[in-house]
Amino acid sequence: MGLRIAVTGWAGQIVRAMLERVPTGVEVIAIRRPELDLAVPRTVAPALRAARPDVIVNAAAYTAVDQAESEPALAMRVNGEAAGEAARAAAALGIPVIQLSTDYVFDGGLDRPYREDDATGPISAYGASKLAGERAVAAATANHAILRTAWIYAPFGKNFVRTMLRLAETQGEVGVVADQHGSPTSALDIADAIFTVAQNLTGRADDASLRGVFHMSAAGEAVWADVAEAIFAERERLGGEPVRVRRITSAAYPTPARRPVNSRLDCGKLARVHGVGLPEWHSSLRSCVERLIEDQR
Repeated sequence: MGLRIAVTGWAGQIVRAMLERVPTGVEVIAIRRPELDLAVPRTVAPALRAARPDVIVNAAAYTAVDQAESEPALAMRVNGEAAGEAARAAAALGIPVIQLSTDYVFDGGLDRPYREDDATGPISAYGASKLAGERAVAAATANHAILRTAWIYAPFGKNFVRTMLRLAETQGEVGVVADQHGSPTSALDIADAIFTVAQNLTGRADDASLRGVFHMSAAGEAVWADVAEAIFAERERLGGEPVRVRRITSAAYPTPARRPVNSRLDCGKLARVHGVGLPEWHSSLRSCVERLIEDQR
């Protein structure tokens, strides 16, 4: 019998990536509004129960980081309360839940990659809401895996890669922040990892080490300006005009929400426990840019 995964959301990058990368023997049921509306947490449990899953993946979220500063209550309801409802539904069904979380639960002040046991300290409303979600999930059921990731992009949705390619169509030079450190992570790679974790959780139900918090981002590190240069280099290789990156500070590009200066995540635990390691960021980024440019032709 195959593995049946219920995933919250529909249009988000990770959900779309999961639907694209479904392995043989796995069924993904993406549940969206109006049946499941994270802004109305009471709709979560009935919709998940109706799907009769073996695993729940809570991938849908309020992800408008800057807008969350003016809508903190909505962000908390979606990312905090609804995550707890999804975990309680999993507990009632006797199945594991996988919660997607973020580097924004940290303040970014460390001078090394963050480990799972490092102190959290969000500096934005979005980060606070995602940390509340982690805590709600952990309180609802021990049968959980919380996967923190960072700097997500995909060939679809709203993300840094697509923004850079759009700007490159009309600008010969783009100013990009060069003092925030992290690992650009493909939603497609995240989807592959989620499927492995889900299979581990269901196949080794008594292994407590598979539960808990794990970091999951691409191998290697960069600043945003490095990522932009890699995008433009691949675009130029495929026939596009050269685009220059002007390296700027975060202070020169103010946003309503503060970003962690250090978003690097130590992913060693995920590799040791689940046997999952995401590819080095350059390779997945090149594949994404190539696909987007092919789609434009």
